[in-house]
Amino acid sequence: MPHLSNKGRAMPASPIRKLVPYAEAARTRGVEVIHLNIGQPDIKTPEQALEAVRTHRLEVLEYSRSEGSDAYRQKLADYYGKHDISITRDQILVTTGGSEALSFVMGCVADPGDEIIIPEPFYANYNGFAVAMGLKVVPVPSRIEDNFALPPIEQFEPLIGPRTRAILLCNPGNPTGYLYTKDEIRALAQLVRKHDLFLVADEVYREFTYDGETHYSILQEPGLEQHAVVVDSVSKRYSMCGARIGCLISRNPEVMHTALKFAQARLSPPTFAQIASEAALETPQSYFDAVIREYSERRNLLMAELEKIPGLKVARPRGAFYCMVELPVADADAFAQWLLEEFQWAGSTVMVAPAAGFYATPGLGKNQIRIAYVLDKDRLKKAVRVLAEALKTYPGNGN
Repeated sequence: MPHLSNKGRAMPASPIRKLVPYAEAARTRGVEVIHLNIGQPDIKTPEQALEAVRTHRLEVLEYSRSEGSDAYRQKLADYYGKHDISITRDQILVTTGGSEALSFVMGCVADPGDEIIIPEPFYANYNGFAVAMGLKVVPVPSRIEDNFALPPIEQFEPLIGPRTRAILLCNPGNPTGYLYTKDEIRALAQLVRKHDLFLVADEVYREFTYDGETHYSILQEPGLEQHAVVVDSVSKRYSMCGARIGCLISRNPEVMHTALKFAQARLSPPTFAQIASEAALETPQSYFDAVIREYSERRNLLMAELEKIPGLKVARPRGAFYCMVELPVADADAFAQWLLEEFQWAGSTVMVAPAAGFYATPGLGKNQIRIAYVLDKDRLKKAVRVLAEALKTYPGNGN
């Protein structure tokens, strides 16, 4: 039998999707599965985006430019300008989702065997992208006790070696919901300038901030023109996960030139999705005001309900729509599978994302889960009740 590659064998399974077969089996048995595991918003996609696709006048569905259409990139530049980020359309490259943008960035800034420092826990697919590119993730652990704030800069410096190429962060954070402060961004900026590294920020949740907080982009920080690379996406902002449109942004011309070569190798981003994404930029502010208000209410309800459950430790999100929870169990993977295979309450169970897959350090996060609060408030409240009942009877919690 032919042998698979070592790279393929090392590719990690998604902690978010690996439990899908168990969820499907539960539904076959007639159990309602309430999904707390995946960041698929239930908010309606802006009508402007859907209408643009319905009323298109294309007669040939052609390739677009490898860097994305001029019209869309110009409107993106205008959008960022409204958020105090001055860039040109030539400093934007449209990608097939934020995932492709992250892969392009890793390919641009590092060679096989090079290292990227990432505060953990982090978006699980960073591990997969790094494996695909032959890179090593060097984690800097943050703690639930500190609400997953940026670890002290003193913890970063000893990890920087001759093969370190970049520091990568997600702001606001997936899976933590942590919103980095301006001071934290400035501390990282000083560090990458000192060591001549790239600072890469995944800012796909930039709109989702709560309690009057505002997002501070690395593109707003002066002096990072050669160091800063941003990844963005329409998936969460406009509830358009299926569009698969993202972008890579940098003022560094060498980064953009190199990224374009990766983009040319995959030909072009999808044309219809760019049409929808361009139209989505016309979405009125009232849409975002309503969405932020809804997610803020969901977060508050989730926090209140989780705090009623004995033995839980919860980090309070300041952005995005995720929450990290430490459970009174030894193994969250086993608990998540048990929920789908053996448990139901009032005909329902919940599907959660075990958190070990969001860490690179072995052993961390084993008793933690990520909850995505992308359900309406009634279903969210029911889901937490199901979780509470499950913890009362779970045989692996020592009861």
